[in-house]
Order: sequence, then C-alpha cells, then structure tokens
Amino acid sequence: MASRDPATDQLINYKKSIKDAPGYITTKSGAPVGVKTAIQTVGKNGPALLQDVYFLDEMSAFDRERIPERVVHAKGAGAFGYFEVTHDITKYCAAKVFESVGKRTPIGIRFSTVGGESGSADTVRDPRGFSMKFYTDDGIWDLVGNNTPIFFLRDPTLFPSFMHSQKRNPATHLKDPDMFWDFLTLRPETMHQVIYMFGDRGIPDGFRHMNGYGSHTYKIVNAQGVAHWVKFHSKTNQGVKNLPVDKAAELASSDPDYSLRDLYNAIAKGEYPSWTFYIQVMTMAQAENCKFNPFDLTKIWPHADYPLIPVGKFVLDRNPKNYFAEVEQIAFSPANLVPGIEPSPDKMLQGRLFAYSDTQRHRLGANFLQIPVNCPYRVNVANYQRDGPLNSSNQDGAPNYFPNSFSGPQECPRAQRLQPRVAVSGDVDRYDSGQTEDNFSQVTVLYKQVFDDAQKERLVNNIVDNLRHAAGFLQERAIKLFTQIHPDFGSKVAAGLAPHKKYHANL
Repeated sequence: MASRDPATDQLINYKKSIKDAPGYITTKSGAPVGVKTAIQTVGKNGPALLQDVYFLDEMSAFDRERIPERVVHAKGAGAFGYFEVTHDITKYCAAKVFESVGKRTPIGIRFSTVGGESGSADTVRDPRGFSMKFYTDDGIWDLVGNNTPIFFLRDPTLFPSFMHSQKRNPATHLKDPDMFWDFLTLRPETMHQVIYMFGDRGIPDGFRHMNGYGSHTYKIVNAQGVAHWVKFHSKTNQGVKNLPVDKAAELASSDPDYSLRDLYNAIAKGEYPSWTFYIQVMTMAQAENCKFNPFDLTKIWPHADYPLIPVGKFVLDRNPKNYFAEVEQIAFSPANLVPGIEPSPDKMLQGRLFAYSDTQRHRLGANFLQIPVNCPYRVNVANYQRDGPLNSSNQDGAPNYFPNSFSGPQECPRAQRLQPRVAVSGDVDRYDSGQTEDNFSQVTVLYKQVFDDAQKERLVNNIVDNLRHAAGFLQERAIKLFTQIHPDFGSKVAAGLAPHKKYHANL
C-alpha cells in the first residue's frame, strides 16, 4: 500500500471520531430526506417534476457553492493557533494584544501565492502572502503581509495595472512575458522586489520555512499618547528553506498542493510550526531626518540602524475543520486595526485600507465580519450599523442612530486617547515618484553584500530563464536597469541572454 499521511487519512480519521450511528440526510431547512439517489419523475422514464423540493434544494446549493475567487492570493492554506507575548513593549504600544508578558491571543493565518489562480501550483516563483488575524480583546487586528519585507510598488494607483501585467493576456488568456517585463522595466522601483523574487527566496520550501513581514510602516501609540513608527517581522523557527528550481518544477507536476499538504500534515502530526515576532521602531524625529522615505514600501529599514526588538511568538496548532468555512471565507483587511495601532502615510497602505475591505464586501457580502472565522468574538459588537444581506446579529432593539437617549453604545475615551492629533500640511497634488526616488541603492546592497557568489549565479540564471522569453527591446531595457544595480549583474544577465536575443526591428 502507498504511504499514508494525516491529509490522506482525513476521512478515515473522521470516521473513527464518530462514535454514534450516522445521522439522517436533511435539506437546508432540516427536513429529513427519504431517497437521495433518484429525482422525482412521472413514471420510470418520464420527465422530472418541479415539485421535487429535495432536488431543488440540492442543486440550488451546488450552483452557489463557489464565491468569487480572490483577484490576487487566490491559492492558499490556513491554520489557527495563538500569539504569546514574551517581551514587554508597552513603552511603545498600548494595544491590549501586547499588554502583559505571557498573554495569549487566538490567531488565524492564511498563507498564499499571489498571481496564480485557485488551482495553480504551490511551488511557482512568486511572493507569498502571510496574513495574520488576531482575535484581540479590542476586536480584530489584521496584519496583512507577505514573505518579503518590501513590494514592487510605492503608489497604489499602479497596483491594478501591475497585477494585470502579472496575470493573463486578455486576448490570448495566456501568461505573457512581454506584459510581465514591460511593466517591471518601465517602473524602476520594482527592482528591489524583482531581485528578491528571482533570488533563492522566490520559491520557499512550503509555508513553514519562510519568514513573514507586515511590510508596511505602521504607527504605534503608548498609554501616554507617545507615538512611534514601526515595522513588524515574523521569523520562522523552523529555519528558512527554499526549493531549487528543478525540484520546484517537479513538484508543480507531481504535487501542486505541496505547501498546503506540508502545513496540514505537520500540524496533524503535532509538529506545530512557530515564528518569533519582532518589531523595528523609529522615532518621529528619526523619521524626519531619515535619509530615505521610511514610508516607501520598496525600501527596508536597515537592521543596523533600527534593530529587531523581540515581542513574542506565535504557534499554529489547529488545522481548519472545513477549508471553505475557515480559509476560503477568512477575510483580511489592513483597515482592521485596534487602539494603539494606526496607519502611517505609506501610500500603498493607505490604498489597501479601502481596497481589502471593499473586495471582501464583494466576495462575501456586506456582513462578512459576522462569518464565524471573521467575527471579533472576544468583544461585544455594538454600533449603529444594521441590516444588509445575511445579517445574523442585528443588535435586537438597540437604537440605530447616534446620539440617542436610549442606552445606545457610547464613544470610548481610551480609544480616543490612543489616537493623538497629527499635524499634516502640504500641497494637494499627484506626486509620481517613479524617476525621482532612489530606486537602486538598497538593491545594490542586496546584490553586492547580502548575496554570495552562488546566490548571485542562481539569481542571474533565474532571470535569464524567464527574461529570454520577452521581446528583445525589453531584454535590453532590463539589462540597463540591472547594470544600474551593479555593472557585474548587468553584464552577466546580458551574457546569459546572448544566445536568446529577440530583436524586433520595428520596436
């Protein structure tokens, strides 16, 4: 017999867990079903009847089984566990999730690829989503990040176009290397993430062996109302491991659900994955004098200047009981913040504050926060919002307007104290930073000082293998950008592409 694992044995283990006799099949309304194997017809071979309410109940449910697929991050895996505070950071942040050493908060995490569809392979070269939902005493806090500390863009207006270039050509419905490289080479700020993605960490060995990053800059506020800027980091305690290109290609064919299976089986075997949680902190004065824009998502904060400060750990010790209910329907939004944690002027974060909640309302409905996996169940939700589709908690007879004289919920002084006044000034305009920002110095450090010779060689080979499919003029444009990162880098890519040149005389 072929080897079995917990994921393979899921149904067998479920059967073992059921001690009583199986119950009866019912309709959605709870009525018992007498015959499940035949539709109601006029005679043995006659037409079916519209009055067969069992069949209508079954098919109407089947027709609606799928909700809209996520536009990005469609393929993913999820698990649940807890976050535990191990170090006191209350001098920086008054959020209840950090209020005392030893405190535990339930969490849910969804890992994902970014560009592929729901049925795509787990082992493609792509950033990985790393989204965390904290069920805190102050409501839901969603830290929606990736396995990279930076991103391709710094302005959200370009995000739809960027994702279009990474997905399918609308005419051919095929992935298009010309689209892919055209956008990247027209926007030099993408280079930092491009080099990261085509390096070794572009294909992590499952979800357990990669780090996670909040990526954006956030603001944290302490009990005295003093604010700092912060970045969040999650370092895997399993050690960072990445897949070689040939192994990743083999798994894409033999086990396209490799990462999902690996996570499920590890938890089912009691090998609970964990990560250590850190913050980087920058004072308001440091931000004013920073040599780069600290709110630029294409930049890192150097650890030598802003060291990692340990906060806690999180552990995943429960698999989802049902994938659709708890992973497909889990809904993250950077707008789900709690007192003590606020947005920063990071433009990409500002755009995501709207975009994520808006897409969840499209996918799941206006009341998606009432779905159990999204529900802030540790607090009593009390507001002046009512009705909408699938509203299951309409707050009984409480008044639905504010202010009122009938014991409706009131404003929270603590939340108000943790939102100190901020002075903002400047001319309203559209500032395209594509050519004015420093797009290369940090990328040069990554290539020259972080990557060793073997990593540089693999990076070049990975880029050449992908870029060789693009048009010749796009190859030339990419080489110029890589040369700005480092002349050695540009010349090696050019040499690798030489046998694959695709010059288009009319372009």
